[in-house]
Amino acid sequence: MAKQDLHLTRNIGIMAHIDAGKTTTSERILFYTGKTHKIGEVHEGGATMDWMEQEQERGITITPAATTAFWKYNGTQYKFNLIDTPGHVDFTAEVERSLRVLDGAVATYCAVGGVEPQSETVWRQADKYNVPRIGYVNKMDRSGADFFEVVRQMKDVLGATPCVISVPIGSEEKFKGIVDLIKMKAILWHDETMGAEYDVEDIPAELQAECEEWRGKMIELAAEQDESLMEKYSEDPDSLTEEEIVAAIRKGTLALDIVPMTCGSSFKNKGVQTLLDYVCMFLPSPLDTPNIEGQNPETGEMETRRPDEDEKTSALAFKIATDPYVGRLTFFRVYSGKVEAGSYIYNVRSGKKERVSRLFQMHSNKQNPVELIGAGDIGAGVGFKDIRTGDTLTDEGSPIVLESMELPDPVIGIAVEPKTQKDLDKLSNGLAKLAEEDPTFTVKTDEQSGQTIISGMGELHLDIIIDRLKREFKVECNQGKPQVNYKEAITKTVNLREVYKKQSGGRGKFADIIVNVGPVDEDFKEGGLQFVNSVTGGHIPKEFIPSVQKDFENAMKSGVLGGYPLDSLKVELLDGSFHPVDSDQLSFEIAALQAYKNACAQAGPVLMEPMMKLDVITPEENMGDVIGDLNKRRGQVEGMENSRSGARIVKAMVPLSEMFGYVTALRTITSGRATSSMQYDHHEPVSNSIARSVLEEIKGRVDLIK
Repeated sequence: MAKQDLHLTRNIGIMAHIDAGKTTTSERILFYTGKTHKIGEVHEGGATMDWMEQEQERGITITPAATTAFWKYNGTQYKFNLIDTPGHVDFTAEVERSLRVLDGAVATYCAVGGVEPQSETVWRQADKYNVPRIGYVNKMDRSGADFFEVVRQMKDVLGATPCVISVPIGSEEKFKGIVDLIKMKAILWHDETMGAEYDVEDIPAELQAECEEWRGKMIELAAEQDESLMEKYSEDPDSLTEEEIVAAIRKGTLALDIVPMTCGSSFKNKGVQTLLDYVCMFLPSPLDTPNIEGQNPETGEMETRRPDEDEKTSALAFKIATDPYVGRLTFFRVYSGKVEAGSYIYNVRSGKKERVSRLFQMHSNKQNPVELIGAGDIGAGVGFKDIRTGDTLTDEGSPIVLESMELPDPVIGIAVEPKTQKDLDKLSNGLAKLAEEDPTFTVKTDEQSGQTIISGMGELHLDIIIDRLKREFKVECNQGKPQVNYKEAITKTVNLREVYKKQSGGRGKFADIIVNVGPVDEDFKEGGLQFVNSVTGGHIPKEFIPSVQKDFENAMKSGVLGGYPLDSLKVELLDGSFHPVDSDQLSFEIAALQAYKNACAQAGPVLMEPMMKLDVITPEENMGDVIGDLNKRRGQVEGMENSRSGARIVKAMVPLSEMFGYVTALRTITSGRATSSMQYDHHEPVSNSIARSVLEEIKGRVDLIK
């Protein structure tokens, strides 16, 4: 199989706020690149990329869909690996893991809504992974569409430097096409051919002055990207050639200094082909991205790998999906080397070799078999026995661990049980498969009640999980009311001596430890256990100290108030003693567990609740009611802004426990005119009275709250 030219490969994602038109844009891309012969519409439930039944019914994207398409630009064929990402905040982790493996992204905005709350979230995620972007202002045919206002918001809200490379011809119902400022030509689409055909004409006279002005700004921004170009520009601004302008804008885009901005109406089939051309022109190929860095697990040294098939193999598994026909599909990005069908690959986390039985290039939920996935490419494989999201796959002889993804902890849980006892196995099998696919979805058994608790990122997330259990695994569930995932913390440091002694004839058990247990130091950012060993003089043998550390770590999974986990804890082991015959590792583990319980009970334990960042877009006349309702829900309003459409944006911090069913309540207060979006921000302590009622509800352990 011939090596592909990586210069002509683009690994791109489409990211945006919900309802900005990501999936519609993806559908048009599939149509114009010849992947589909019929345009699938989201509102009709026929979108190719939204293949899940739940996506088609609700008109939202839940899981990122990947496809491979080809596009001719300037007579050369480019290959696109395209991922359509979700816009709803409950599926933010899906965007995160897609951006981790992409080289570039198309940030899509609604020409009326502009930069919306989730637009900011995905923008920050793209910043985190240094993903170059093109801005695409969609829905230019809608009433109230304003391309230049969205450009201004990108500057003010996102702190980006937009570089306008095309100007709309008309707007709202008069939107006909765009002016390409690089070629200074007007592009007008034919409605009767679904936008497949278009004319390239001279710029309309009434737009000439505006286009000259924006072209001047574009050339100035381009010249700033290159010193030699800046000199040429300062001598004669008109002397820059088309090739020089394109090369300079590309350089600025790859350096994340500028964001080329274009516009269109995907639904009305206008602007998508030029967007594809701009992707070829400005977004990076795998060769334009820095060599991937990872840690050698044997030496601990950092190593780099080039995107070349002749390099040692390194690949990152970023998504696992269960397919009814081929079984468990693992999506991965190959950074270096190649993965071949029928070969073996080494999973660094599990330390095992896995056979790759078959490989596929994906087209939404359909698979096209291939023999090889090379460096810089994205594909899927079957045959892996033990694999998780974020695993690094390499050659056994030269392992490397690529940086995995940091995903947020779930914030909301519900108890589930099958409606009939005979479905019990089907339920646990279904939940295990869904948890494998989605790292932000967890399943655990409550020790006190024996109930199965499923946790996720929001009410919609769990709704979809229950729906998938019903459809894919044929399990009908009873569900409890939503529960908040609380955490615990301690507020002061306690010094404690714990002696564990057991004599039962023959050899006994003995361990003696003196510890300081308290909150972590301010500069300790990792979370988890900060363990300091200050034992001197061999009072506790070295081989027993890891047992103390290990058991404190395990104990943190369950706090002393309500059995909720502790995120962080500092333990300093000061001193202790041992018995030459009776002391062993188990004795010190038990002593550590008892010390943890006794110390935490005295160290001012507090209950921590998840706080959510809420944005409500509401008409001015309903603002008082919205704020009044938030005050009743213990919300703290942090600011108010004007939105473009004359509505107000209320920004608030609210406790999750008060927000169940909020969308319905908001519709009632505002007669359905307001919208909201909410995402997890942090955990913070609750007041004693609320902590009491929570603990009374779960265990009645109120005596510890003074």
